[in-house]
Amino acid sequence: MNTASTIFVFLFSLLMIDPHLHSQWSNYIIFPSAVNQIEPTITRHQSNQQILFASAYTLNLNSRSEGTYFSTNGGATWTGTDFCTGAPAQNHGGDPGTIIDKDGVFILTHLGNIQSGMFANTTTNYGVNWSANVSIQSNVDVDKGSPGTDDAPASSFYGRSYLAWTYFVPPFRIVMAYTTTNGSSWSPIINVNNGFGGNRSYGPAICVNHTGTLFIVWASANPNSPYTEDYIGVSRSTNGGVDYTINENAIDINGIRTSQLSPWTIRANSFPVIDIDKTGGPRNGWIYIATTSKNLAPAGNDPDIVMYRSTDNGNSWSTGVRVNQDPINNGRNQFFPALRVDENGGVNIIYYDNRNSVDSVDVYLSRSENGGNTWSDYRVTTQRFKPRSVAGAGGGNMGDNLGLTSGNGKLHPVWMSNQPDDVFKIWSAVIDYTTIGINQISTEIPGKFSLNQNYPNPFNPETNIVFNIPAAGSVAVKIYNSAGALVTTLADQELAPGQYSVKWNAANEPSGIYFYTLESNGYRESKKMILVK
Repeated sequence: MNTASTIFVFLFSLLMIDPHLHSQWSNYIIFPSAVNQIEPTITRHQSNQQILFASAYTLNLNSRSEGTYFSTNGGATWTGTDFCTGAPAQNHGGDPGTIIDKDGVFILTHLGNIQSGMFANTTTNYGVNWSANVSIQSNVDVDKGSPGTDDAPASSFYGRSYLAWTYFVPPFRIVMAYTTTNGSSWSPIINVNNGFGGNRSYGPAICVNHTGTLFIVWASANPNSPYTEDYIGVSRSTNGGVDYTINENAIDINGIRTSQLSPWTIRANSFPVIDIDKTGGPRNGWIYIATTSKNLAPAGNDPDIVMYRSTDNGNSWSTGVRVNQDPINNGRNQFFPALRVDENGGVNIIYYDNRNSVDSVDVYLSRSENGGNTWSDYRVTTQRFKPRSVAGAGGGNMGDNLGLTSGNGKLHPVWMSNQPDDVFKIWSAVIDYTTIGINQISTEIPGKFSLNQNYPNPFNPETNIVFNIPAAGSVAVKIYNSAGALVTTLADQELAPGQYSVKWNAANEPSGIYFYTLESNGYRESKKMILVK
């Protein structure tokens, strides 16, 4: 076989492993710098979804702080600085959290440096000026603050902002505080949980639903090194964080906490992430939690991303669903999930993933449009990198998290990568989720509307549907069962002229005959397909 043929076969084999190997989206560094930027977080403005506020834990030799970065045009351009100037500037110790409250005040939460504890700073002019540090809890060892705000106008606590963290002394419980003054002052410390069976509580995450109910989740970890995560605990408050209903072992997991994640020597964890559907749609109020697990179904014997959901306000939780769609037990790692339910009700999870390389990772997006029943994977990164620890961040630490938000039909992920110069930067991409499941095959304008026969057919469980659009307009592709009932909508959006393809994964549907329909500009065509399991 000649060299050209060998290269073709290699590339073809990669595409067979992963049909989305080549990222659809341009990647960019949000704030180019010579300073290491890790542990990114991002949020958006409640009323102006073009306004984004991101932060990172920044390290430059012996100096540490929080970078604060702002975009007013949906991520097209950014301003900011790598070191927060809120006085005293020396008391900024990383682990940043970002809030934009209902009044448009930007709140940055972080660890102390010269003084231990949790602190906050505020700005109303995109970081030109910052308030002095406001002490939330001081002179104690703390870890991993997680912020959130009540953005539900119907809530009795609308505008109240929250911060949860680990009180890092025995029994290592989760505590929280809230502000009703735009971050200028905070409530006394409130106990969230009491620990379970001697376990330690790590990595809280926080979210508020459409009625103002506050949820705080955390990893309940074994008390002995390496402190493997054993359960996910859930607390719920209906009175603005004052009192809680607590379930210390709501979800059984088997975490990956280690300082030696193979094949790298980096610290990893299985801290949970949470988000809630607040769209007003058919899954309004559903709660989603994701974490990393292994050696416990549905995860394989290597780290996988697993999602759990509650459809009854957190009273009960589903069995786990394996999110990443690479072959199970293939020896590859998925870790550090970030979760966002977008404004259309899609469930989106990003994470690090080395399915395409033994020693280097990409960022992948897994997306579900049916409440987490089925998932599709998409490579976000255009270049992968080799994980490594960051000098000054602690033993094995490359950072503990990624970030994700959405607005105006776009997803905004943030991740850390040491490409291209071995200095960690915060990278992002603008992902149009309204067309994420649709691939444009050709921009050549077809002579007429047409709907091709799906392939393969019969199929199990995934098939491809190709269609042609001769004129711009609203396009809908829908699936019906043999009784004529709508099963799912694969596309419902504005499209330019061209040829498109869309996939349907019917893993959760029974065998049988189905019909798929193309509707656009008064045109309607249907074809039959057969699912055989």
